[in-house]
Amino acid sequence: MWQRIQTLYLAIATILIGSLFFSKFATVFGEGESAILYREYTPYLLFTIMTFLANLISLGLFRARLIQMRLCVISAIVLIAFQIWIGVNYFFPPEEVKGNIVFSFSAVFPVIAAILDILAARNIFLDEAMVQSASRLRAAKRHKR
Repeated sequence: MWQRIQTLYLAIATILIGSLFFSKFATVFGEGESAILYREYTPYLLFTIMTFLANLISLGLFRARLIQMRLCVISAIVLIAFQIWIGVNYFFPPEEVKGNIVFSFSAVFPVIAAILDILAARNIFLDEAMVQSASRLRAAKRHKR
């Protein structure tokens, strides 16, 4: 399981998404500094939970490669939607905090995790193609005898 590169990609993506539970999304300056955490805003919390569970499940499905690949692609799509939502909040912040908000570096974690999920899905597909090719060769060799 751990000797495959796609497992490494999935593990890094899972760690990145898991770190969102403990990191802050942005800091609002003004009459005092206040931090906005990902887990405080319900849609961000739901996106984080969904993608974290999808990556965690796909880590465990190393024997069912097709399901693992599909789950990686779905997770990447959800992560891209999550990143779009973060981008909308970046470019169009609420009026009461406009100009007083600074986003943290963790705001780009979803797009990095999406890229890692796509790379993992690609490598899972290549792995499955190699297994199918080897199966075809073994079957052809058996029928010649």
